[in-house]
Amino acid sequence: MAASASLLAPSVTATAAPERAAPSLPTHIYGGAWPTSHLQGVTVDTKKGYAYWSFTQMLVKTDLQGNVVGTVKGLTGHLGDIDLNHEDGRVYGSLEYKAAEAFYIAVFDGDRINRVGMDAETDGVMTAVHLDEVVEDFTADMDGDGVFDGDTADTADHRYGCSGIDGVSFGPGFGERGGEQKLMVAYGIYSNTSRTDNDHQVVLEYDISDWQKYERPLTQSAPHRSGPKRPDGKYFVYTGNTTYGVQNLQYDPYTKSWIMAVYRGKKEGFPNYSFFTVDATAEPERGEIVGQPEPETRELLTLRPDGLYDPATGIRGWEFHGNYGFHVLGGGYYYVAEGRPVDDGGVQKSEGEVYLYRWTGKTPTPFERVAVTPRGQ
Repeated sequence: MAASASLLAPSVTATAAPERAAPSLPTHIYGGAWPTSHLQGVTVDTKKGYAYWSFTQMLVKTDLQGNVVGTVKGLTGHLGDIDLNHEDGRVYGSLEYKAAEAFYIAVFDGDRINRVGMDAETDGVMTAVHLDEVVEDFTADMDGDGVFDGDTADTADHRYGCSGIDGVSFGPGFGERGGEQKLMVAYGIYSNTSRTDNDHQVVLEYDISDWQKYERPLTQSAPHRSGPKRPDGKYFVYTGNTTYGVQNLQYDPYTKSWIMAVYRGKKEGFPNYSFFTVDATAEPERGEIVGQPEPETRELLTLRPDGLYDPATGIRGWEFHGNYGFHVLGGGYYYVAEGRPVDDGGVQKSEGEVYLYRWTGKTPTPFERVAVTPRGQ
């Protein structure tokens, strides 16, 4: 059923936002303009007063007034979504080298980032952990012709349509109400409207308590393969095909959701929403991953029972952005990123910024931007 047929299910009432005080944080932070492709993720350390910005080939550290504190350059792969680990104070992000068939979680020591132009390989600010599971799905020869077709969407290869990894976030295990924090890593999924096995988002779960034994500095000309052989969990959520999967992933304790911001899909017969919320309190259930070449049963996640609803597919979702960066502040407040290309005296750059939003639960867009408070009030 087409997107125009989406509606709020009659039996569902969207969650309204209770009265609450706004956090004492800026309503806007500017992340600067940098000679990279685009903004891909943002995370904020509210205790120390810093924001970190993933600009795909560069990590930028600013204070909460937008003043640049330091940068990490020299990344030749694709740095994706990032998230702060509150337990060790470091920033974790997805990092892809598709030509080398290597996929990592990059780990940045934010305390050491103290000047502009620090090098990812030589300045001791970044280590990396390799994810074998992603490589296996990315390189899968699904048509059995003995040839892996490489980094292209126009192929039957790549199990589940895996294009690599993007969204990352810390939070409790799916269906758990607290407890040990896990690292969740979401697949990128190629946009391909001719296949049926790429209509799920895929999320890997890792317990990183022993990851120090895997962490290594990364020499990009000879990337290491030090990392866990398997994830601690692998989960699927039926959303319909998207364009490069979950761009930004965040756990939100206020709504008890896992938030997924995506580039909308293009398949006919699907609502192609731009934003999804997974019910964090629902236990994963064993079920069939529809559309696979051979019947396959896996752990399935449940979308929240509110927002827009497409009766033809049973998919629920929302219309909102957040695919350039989304950070949960707590108490129903969020920093949501925007990014765009700019011309800086003939030099092409990408700029990024975040605005403060609050949860309303309204359909079709469940957030509203917090108004800027005039100075002196």
